[in-house]
Amino acid sequence: MFGDLMGMMGKLKETQKKVEETKTRLDSVLIDEKSNDNLLNVTITANRSIKSITIDDSLLEDKEQLEDYLILTLNKAIARATEVNETEIAAVTKEGMPNIPGMDMFK
Repeated sequence: MFGDLMGMMGKLKETQKKVEETKTRLDSVLIDEKSNDNLLNVTITANRSIKSITIDDSLLEDKEQLEDYLILTLNKAIARATEVNETEIAAVTKEGMPNIPGMDMFK
């Protein structure tokens, strides 16, 4: 019984390390999102850190329009980054979880 417990603990620590490595790797995964008319471009990492924002000069004339563009495009980029992040972390977690009876969380 204790051997199984020690094995499970080791596997959990290994999984935790892999999750941390995946989080670090996701800092280098870049996601580009553009407004529908390509006047605004946002680049963020899969860890949802903004790397760059490029704004067409025509948007600088209308503050409200620029704000709307930023909100819409940033939200789309964040949603895509979150999806990539959660998929990658879930894959690593599922792969490394020990088989604990009654803990079928990833079916």
